[in-house]
Amino acid sequence: MLTLNAAKAAKPKKKEYSIKDGLGLFLSVLPSGGKYWAFRFSWQGKQQRISLGVFPDVDIKTARERRDACRELIITGLDPRLPRRKGIEDDTETVKSVTFAEYAENWKTFKLLKLAKKRGNIQSKGLKQKPERQSTKIQIERYLRLDFLPSLGEIPIKDIKRQDILSVLRKIEKRGSLSIVKKCMTWLNEIFRFAIAEGLIEMNPASDLDILLLEHGPAKNNPHLAKEELPKFLYDLRNYKGEYQTMLGLRLLLLTGVRTGELRFAFPEEFDLDKKLWLVPPETVKQLQRKVFATKEKIPAYIVPLSEQAVEVVKELLSLCRPGQKYLLSHRTEPMQSISENTLNHGLHRMGYKDKLTGHGIRATISTALHEMNFPSSWIDAQLSHSDKNTTRLVYNHAQYVEDRRGMMQTWADTLDELEKSYVPVVLDKLVA
Repeated sequence: MLTLNAAKAAKPKKKEYSIKDGLGLFLSVLPSGGKYWAFRFSWQGKQQRISLGVFPDVDIKTARERRDACRELIITGLDPRLPRRKGIEDDTETVKSVTFAEYAENWKTFKLLKLAKKRGNIQSKGLKQKPERQSTKIQIERYLRLDFLPSLGEIPIKDIKRQDILSVLRKIEKRGSLSIVKKCMTWLNEIFRFAIAEGLIEMNPASDLDILLLEHGPAKNNPHLAKEELPKFLYDLRNYKGEYQTMLGLRLLLLTGVRTGELRFAFPEEFDLDKKLWLVPPETVKQLQRKVFATKEKIPAYIVPLSEQAVEVVKELLSLCRPGQKYLLSHRTEPMQSISENTLNHGLHRMGYKDKLTGHGIRATISTALHEMNFPSSWIDAQLSHSDKNTTRLVYNHAQYVEDRRGMMQTWADTLDELEKSYVPVVLDKLVA
């Protein structure tokens, strides 16, 4: 029998593998490091398996209890893959009584396992493993808890009508969260399609509801600052009252022009401070991701030259690293995790720049300013890894302009220093007055 220590100690390999516990129960270990319990059994002459939960959220004792419950169902002639409510013995009644809350939990477990397997495939290619977006897990749980379960949770999944689902979506729509409505509709469709595939229902009540919902308009341009607004912003950034790491992260965005995701998932080892370079793995660069996964060709790292000021910021961030920290910018309470996708924007909000500037808007600020300073568009586009229909040209041309870009970004950093200094006397004069 498997022990708790053995389950904890199981290390990931290139391919998924299983550790046997007994009586059909085993622990499956994914290449990504995730682990889940599963139960193997024979049903109508064929070998089947069912997931019993993610380890360590589901401990060994609970997994064995779930296995035993499945074995009892098989003995009585019932398929353990059908979700059940306690105390109900008739198979038809079981299907009728499965609530939305119970089935949504099954779907969520499957969804997260599927994402874990995808991350395992990325790892098996030898690519940098980008963490699961926090919004994938957290947003599903948040909107299940806030919107789906209060309205639909206790209703048997077989009895849910289109009007029930439309009512939930309308409430989210009234809050003005039109992009969230679209995500929620996608998740609801998956839940009911999942239930159809398992034979619990025959019709998807979430299908074709998009025609009744408000259109999610085109994405608004990320707000950005004009050059004349930078002196005050730089002063405000220098006097930021929040987390020191967040302030440094915002300053590094302003000095490099990288995307927030490229900074969030940056490893310390990507930085060569002697050569003043940041080598961003291609699978992290938005414009290169499709090419990375579509070809066996080795794609070189995306080169970001660093100014003297950017090097100093990176050095300061490295000096803040804690034991076990994985990313350059780490989560406040979980050093193995990166900062959340909202951290930098929340920092800007705290500074008073809500609706005035976003992390992505910093890129537009840099682009506008550099064009006003008459730098060539080819250098600016290469620095910001702007979209290029010819991805091969995008992959290789940026390296051609490295030294040109180095000079450009050093000039930009020096300009920022001068702009910041220009604002201080104004503030001092006001204080004296």
